[in-house]
Amino acid sequence: MNVVAFNGSPRKNGNTSILIRRVLDVLEDQGIGTETVQVGGKPIRGCIACYKCFENKDRHCAVDKDMLNDCVDRMLAADGIILGSPTYFACMSPEIKALIDRAGMVSIANGMMLRRKVGAAVVAVRRAGAVSTFDAINHFYTISEMIIPGSRYWNMGFGREKGEVNDDAEGLEIMKTLGENMAWLLKKIGG
Repeated sequence: MNVVAFNGSPRKNGNTSILIRRVLDVLEDQGIGTETVQVGGKPIRGCIACYKCFENKDRHCAVDKDMLNDCVDRMLAADGIILGSPTYFACMSPEIKALIDRAGMVSIANGMMLRRKVGAAVVAVRRAGAVSTFDAINHFYTISEMIIPGSRYWNMGFGREKGEVNDDAEGLEIMKTLGENMAWLLKKIGG
């Protein structure tokens, strides 16, 4: 079993990364393989609504000049997917939005190819807007027919400056519980 996490923050080792790492540490302790893909700060364009994915049905986006198809391949190979994002004006980073829009269209065009994978949102926030970011990521999971594990609260950690989420004891505990529940669910599904 393995989980791929996508860090949508341009701060490679910032608060979003710290929260994702907390979840991945728990998964690794449970014997689940993990990898992190840095998408924040990378050139990844939004969907252009060409609908070629519905014609081609090759599990890829027809726009192949960025990292999207590599991300889709990693999603397909994984049992679980974590999308982590900072909160920008009460929503996700533009890179995570582009990943969701294009990977989601490719999935739908190819018979719901992400169906029944486990998906979890991880959100870093300074103060407000985390719930709408969390909801938007989970909308991708539900429309893709994925399974979402819960935690003891919404999967968010508070902090603005790099590393500040380490001072959010409740946020770190939420990530730990998320990792435990995600591991449990993956093992139940994987049999």
